[in-house]
Amino acid sequence: MQITSQTFKANSVKALADVDLQRALGNVERGFIDKRQKAVDALPEFDALRDNAVAIKNHTLKHLDLYIEAYVAKVQASGGIVHFAEDADHANQIFLDIARRRKAKTVTKGKTMISEEIGFNAFLEKNGIVPIETDLGEYIIQLRGEHPSHIIAPAVHVNRDQVEADFRRVHVDLDPMRSLVEPEMLLGEARQILRQKYGEADIGVTGANFLIAETGSSVIVTNEGNGDLTQLLGKCHVVLASIEKLVPTLEDMAQILRILARSATGQDMSVYTTLSTGPKRPEDPDGPDEYHVILIDNGRSNMLGTEFEDMLRCIRCGACMNHCPVYHAVGGHSYGWVYPGPMGAVLTPSLIGVDKSGHLPNASTFCGRCESVCPMRIPLPKMMRHWREKEFESHLQPTTQRAGLGVWAFFARHPKLYRAAVSIAMPLLNRAGGSKRRFASLPLAGGWTKWRDLPAPEGKTFMQQYAARTNGAEH
Repeated sequence: MQITSQTFKANSVKALADVDLQRALGNVERGFIDKRQKAVDALPEFDALRDNAVAIKNHTLKHLDLYIEAYVAKVQASGGIVHFAEDADHANQIFLDIARRRKAKTVTKGKTMISEEIGFNAFLEKNGIVPIETDLGEYIIQLRGEHPSHIIAPAVHVNRDQVEADFRRVHVDLDPMRSLVEPEMLLGEARQILRQKYGEADIGVTGANFLIAETGSSVIVTNEGNGDLTQLLGKCHVVLASIEKLVPTLEDMAQILRILARSATGQDMSVYTTLSTGPKRPEDPDGPDEYHVILIDNGRSNMLGTEFEDMLRCIRCGACMNHCPVYHAVGGHSYGWVYPGPMGAVLTPSLIGVDKSGHLPNASTFCGRCESVCPMRIPLPKMMRHWREKEFESHLQPTTQRAGLGVWAFFARHPKLYRAAVSIAMPLLNRAGGSKRRFASLPLAGGWTKWRDLPAPEGKTFMQQYAARTNGAEH
């Protein structure tokens, strides 16, 4: 993955000039938003469910150690094994040990963002193991050598023509004269290729939307059924999950499910909700012989008890990025790491450091749409402000930016001087705005006016206008 702070601006400039990407991002803005709103409007208790979901996750996070212990005991009782991984390297090594013991050569994967976070695919390839993505979007971007641009729609940035070109480039054993003009044809071809892979795979890997302490179950939510085939047909099922996926009971999970799909895709429920509890039992007709859960921290325990703990409530629905004007403009790849959009602007600095990702909390208009649609009521703008404060305190901002803030702070501490300076500046800026009353360019503000509309001031300060109106009212 790229280092975010060094690439976000360059990535964004490139994204703004990408015609195909801009067309695809228009589909995000039009599609997800309307579908979510219709689903929410059809469920009168939606906000009450949000409140319950927040209470469930807050309770779990406050007692996470106890629920992890309970979950581990249940997994072990069902015949499974839980491994604890402190960081990405540790998680990858645990899996490699399992794979080597089983002499695994190929691995099928259901969609799992934590695997992207730990660099799982690259690690497997480096060690001679072939990972095969089975989610259609993930499969497409794997063929393209890319990372997901959205956490629920990984290939949302790709159009049909690009997918056809990639399929013809990679699927060279198929009839070169075959027609792929319809999306259904592309889907059928992907199904044909992937169906062969499930039975051949030595290990099936899935993520987890939830881990249930009450039963020791892992839960995946999909629309394609690929997760079920991945975990049932392999002889070994490995779950990659981060520690905040825990919920206490099946009832708790069911409540959160009611807001997950509605927030993500506008569905009442996803097509498949699959619970896995341990390996195959003697009476089961199918299933894995081994069941492992690699429970990954990778920086999350450091968020507990801090101003960023609320971020651990996130259920990865993608609603925040679906409604974010910045994401609509530059897409997911511009963010430079695994998690894009507002949730990425908060989570990424928590996991890799604000020194590497300081541009992300600054890539926000603070319009508040992300918080308003978040099913878990995560105060994303507030936490982005916290990261901006930490960036400033650590002297990570450019010298010119810090100097500008220093000048403003000086005037702010001297109100009379501030009012005098502003009363001089406002008329000058008013005249500089010209007949259009807009700035096409402005000294020391080119980074703003290049991309944004900046109206000229009216000529008088607020205090001057207020005083004039007050005096006029008295007379």
